Amino acid sequence: MTPRLVEFLVAGNEASDLLPVRSEALLAARDARRGFWTVLDEGPVESCLALLLERTDGSWVAEHVVADAGPENGRTEDGEALAYADGWVYVVGSHFGSKAGPLRPRRAFVARFREDDAIGPVLPVQVVRNQFRLHRAVNDALATAALTALPPGDRVRSRFIVETVARGTAREKRWVSRLAEGDLPLNVEAAAFTPTGTVLLGLRFPVTGEGEPILVEVAGLPGMFDDRTWPTVRRAYALTGVTPPGELAGFRALAPDGAGGYDAVIGSIDALSKGSVLLDDHPAGGAVTSRHVRFRLPADPDVHLVTGELVADLAPWHHVEGLAGSQGRWFYVTDEAHRIALWAA
Repeated sequence: MTPRLVEFLVAGNEASDLLPVRSEALLAARDARRGFWTVLDEGPVESCLALLLERTDGSWVAEHVVADAGPENGRTEDGEALAYADGWVYVVGSHFGSKAGPLRPRRAFVARFREDDAIGPVLPVQVVRNQFRLHRAVNDALATAALTALPPGDRVRSRFIVETVARGTAREKRWVSRLAEGDLPLNVEAAAFTPTGTVLLGLRFPVTGEGEPILVEVAGLPGMFDDRTWPTVRRAYALTGVTPPGELAGFRALAPDGAGGYDAVIGSIDALSKGSVLLDDHPAGGAVTSRHVRFRLPADPDVHLVTGELVADLAPWHHVEGLAGSQGRWFYVTDEAHRIALWAA
């Protein structure tokens, strides 16, 4: 593979995930023949949406989208995963924390917007902060799943769970009741809707005891907005056959192929040389290069092992954050300091 690089500067920040623009009206309004959504790291979701567009003349441009989350402005951070369903683009927060902990409630959110609304001058964004309800549902599901998750090390448990509970208790936060000492900290990095309307969440952490990536299938995500109900976890899967021996690999990106299958990027459970407590406890999850893999969910609901196949070894990249297929080509976005790097293969 000899990819072509297109570089962008958008609000001085790097990108997470890549989602094709499906709205023909939006593309026409931007004089574009294709485009991708991305979400910028760390800040509130309404400040972190961007479009990467290929104009009809073949040139590429990036647009920082002006958005408004109403009363939720400034109350979220660290959007990581993008997914599309029924005209809506969904943004899922990491539900994690800083690399040294603790968990941050601002990262436990889901947002959405109508793609066609991006034609206007200000994009309305709906936000629901779940106050660790999804954390609780996923942890309960993993505790009873057929797979075995890798136990967090003592430092991870102390920094991400024990300290979060202590801070929440001191501040009299009601969400403290949704955390338990034996919980696993979640880092959501990837999302894709299934044909039945559930959504697959790809976890960067935890992984299985064998170092394999974990998927959880969640039902009722749109109900957070439509009915003010909370999502439930239907099942958990382990993606097998794609993690190099002796390493730990989590999900970095996920995309449906439109025919019932999924493409994904797997890679390190956290970044090297950034003070990661995860890597202090689990060093085999750091120096892991990115891989493009493919899989289909099993038809049998009792099967939890999903067999993956390698599509492309993306070495030497360690930091692929998103992938998308468009018009017969694959596009990858990498996590770069103060820039967006889009690679076309």
